[in-house]
Amino acid sequence: MEPETPLEPLSDLAARSIVLVGLMGVGKTTVGRRLASVLNLPFVDADHEIEQAAGCTISEIFARFGEPAFRDGERRVIARLLEGQRHILATGGGAFMDPRTREAIRRRGISVWLKADVGLLMDRVGRKGNRPLLHTADPRATMEKLMAERYPVYAEADLTVESREGPHDRVVKAIIQSLRERGALPREDAA
Repeated sequence: MEPETPLEPLSDLAARSIVLVGLMGVGKTTVGRRLASVLNLPFVDADHEIEQAAGCTISEIFARFGEPAFRDGERRVIARLLEGQRHILATGGGAFMDPRTREAIRRRGISVWLKADVGLLMDRVGRKGNRPLLHTADPRATMEKLMAERYPVYAEADLTVESREGPHDRVVKAIIQSLRERGALPREDAA
C-alpha cells in the first residue's frame, strides 16, 4: 500500500532521481541497470560509490570500522548522489533505515521499494558470500529478522513493486507502469 501523499506536479517528479530500496538480494542493482537503460538515464550503485570513496569493499569497511561507520558514510554518499543530475540509484539494504537518508530521498527522489519473500531473497544471496550481515550461524533467521525490522520502514517508499522469481524485465516494466501512474513518467499514450 502506498503512503498517502499528494501527487506532485509532473515537472517536479520528472526531474527527480528514481531510488531503489529494499533488502539485499532483491535485485536493486540488476533492475536498476535495466531500468536506467530503458529510460535512458545514468545508473549509480550507492554501494559501489561507497567502496570507491573508502578505497575498500563494504565487507572490509564492516570488518575494520563496524556498521555504524559504514552507515554514516552511506548516508553522506547518498546525500551527495541525490544532489546531482537525475539518475537511477540503487541503495544498500540498510540505507533507507536512516531517517536522514529517507528525508533526502523524499526531497530529491522517488523511492521504489522492491519487495520479495524470504525464499527468493535467500536463494539470491546464497549465490554470493559478500553479505556481511548474513555472516551468522543462521542466515535465514537473520534475513527474517531484517525483514521484520525493515519492511515497515520500506513501506514508507513512494512506490512498492513486487520482485518475484523470473526475469527482472517484468520488475522493470512494473516500475515503469507505477511511475507513469504516479506522474513521474509520461503515459504511453501521451508519448
